[in-house]
Amino acid sequence: MAKRRKQNPVAPTGSNPPQPIQQSQPAPPVPQPGASREVPKAAVDAPKPSPKIVKSFADLDVPASAVGPSAPPSVKAASDISPKPATPAISAPTPTAPQPEAPPASRPVEPQTQPPFSEQELIKEFPLTTPPPEEPRQQPRPQDIVEPPAPSGPQIQPMFVVMITPELAPVAKVGGLADVVFGLGRELEIRGHAVEIILPKYDCMRYDHIYGLCKTYENLWVPWFGGSIRCTVWFGFVHGRKCFFIEPHSNDNYFNRGVIYGHNDDVMRFAFFSRAALEFMYKTGKHPDVIHCHDWQTGLVPVMLYEIYQRIGMSHPRVCYTIHNFRHQGVTGAQVLQATGLNRPDYYFHYDRLRDNANPQAINLMKGGIVYSNFVTTVSPRHAWEAKDGGQGHGLEHTLHIHQNKYGGVLNGLDYDMFNPEKDGHIPAQFGVNNLEKKYENKRALRNRFWLADNEKPIVAFVGRLDSQKGLDLVRHSIFYALNNRAQFVLLGSAPDKATNDHFWGLKHHLNNSPDCHLEIGYHLELAHLIYAGADLMIVPSRYEPCGLTQLISMRYGTVPIVRSVGGLADTVFDKDFSDRPLHERNGYVFHHADNAGIESALHRAIGCYYHFPDHFRHLVLNGMRSDYSWKQPGQHYLNIYDYIRNK
Repeated sequence: MAKRRKQNPVAPTGSNPPQPIQQSQPAPPVPQPGASREVPKAAVDAPKPSPKIVKSFADLDVPASAVGPSAPPSVKAASDISPKPATPAISAPTPTAPQPEAPPASRPVEPQTQPPFSEQELIKEFPLTTPPPEEPRQQPRPQDIVEPPAPSGPQIQPMFVVMITPELAPVAKVGGLADVVFGLGRELEIRGHAVEIILPKYDCMRYDHIYGLCKTYENLWVPWFGGSIRCTVWFGFVHGRKCFFIEPHSNDNYFNRGVIYGHNDDVMRFAFFSRAALEFMYKTGKHPDVIHCHDWQTGLVPVMLYEIYQRIGMSHPRVCYTIHNFRHQGVTGAQVLQATGLNRPDYYFHYDRLRDNANPQAINLMKGGIVYSNFVTTVSPRHAWEAKDGGQGHGLEHTLHIHQNKYGGVLNGLDYDMFNPEKDGHIPAQFGVNNLEKKYENKRALRNRFWLADNEKPIVAFVGRLDSQKGLDLVRHSIFYALNNRAQFVLLGSAPDKATNDHFWGLKHHLNNSPDCHLEIGYHLELAHLIYAGADLMIVPSRYEPCGLTQLISMRYGTVPIVRSVGGLADTVFDKDFSDRPLHERNGYVFHHADNAGIESALHRAIGCYYHFPDHFRHLVLNGMRSDYSWKQPGQHYLNIYDYIRNK
């Protein structure tokens, strides 16, 4: 059947969802095409999960010599650093040991000389570079995973928090960092704390989301290369968040380039922004309890706070530094020291300060943030362990070990107002756990949008950046596996490099006539919401994933995630068949090895469950929708950290 050309979406009509039973069993083989499928009408509601109990943050014992604005970093050899014994810092639940992949069950297959869609044939036309095989990954021991504590009982006194960040959703968004800053900022304000956000004034921002934008400080002279650059600071509200935007006036045009990242002088651009943010706080007399910095772009903030601004009056602020991705660290030369006024290269090129662990001729901005801040977090407990002990620290493992007593993982939250299927204006039919059948109106609308066949098949989806981190070879293999195993496939995403984009454009043209497949190269917010609401299964086969929001959004919209057991994916998705958690907490499918056999096993079990045990599948859907991955608990974790360091 030839695939029709794309037109405007057709108004959706209802369709019947698969319905449940009560007891979970292994999925038998998928029947031959044409087999009838009965869907029971009764739905089984799973009991709500009990809250997870972990140790109190008060159990942490950070040595008095902890590095930060309140105490200078002591210069000594790594072998000389021996933290005093402390109560085990922030424990986490025991991770599930990898289970063997479920062997594909045998099933009758109609004889055919060649599969309808051949991946091998296409690879010859459009080769996609496959990452080298991974070394076997060591699994974390329970005592190795560091997790800040669960919400504590006592009321925390109101605090003044300033966030310094290169991104903020929805005005300046490249990745998940932007969502974290917005979501955490709002949660802190809901809890009665004062929050202000400082970011660059990019020319490419979404100014339609900024309300009441006006100049608040003119002629801010920021020291730079022995002279100074004049800046204007603007103020505006971004959906209720108080934001200050720094606009430099110089021939370098640091933030008037049409993009947020991607220039050879990115290190100098954000080093200037860090100095300007501190200068603005100093000149306006802002003395927050905590400054919360994000990623390498603001790694110099705690360095300059201690080395420059504490000596001229900013002695109170403490710094929490969050690392969202260890892959990008801001490695550069000594010129940035001269530009920011830090100078003294002999002092900063010491191994225990800013010198890069791998290159003695370079300094590392992210390392500076780790060394000088009062507490360091990353975006999930599992990834905190992976970065320190699992080889995913990209050279900073030893630094994390030295500072492990002020290091932990806090799982990112999801903005439950922005991603709420009960009131989402981007989807044609709003739904929730009590009217799940309306989800299938969105499934029909998704098929109409992409001119897919309207049949009984499940829709497998991928939404995300087409980056090697995301396991693109497994994404490609999933497309062909789904099409050859009675499923449809939808992809939405774009690549940062032309070669990968071209490859997926080639795939798109090759599969364009398939009535069961559509690849949308690009990104559209409204379309992403429709895919989350209309798909049945969402694959996230990442090679590494610090936290990941795709699986959290999918569960919120009743789409069952299929993930690889890494980082935040392992902290949020629990396998239907192999997890040791109670049945009502199991919410998806998990595989461990980054190879075709691994993702085939998970897809086989998921598709089999969809066809043969629709009540079990519905149970997974409801479990995911009932999970609470909002900012409620992460917000409390960060408040515990702020309260812990503000008087250090």
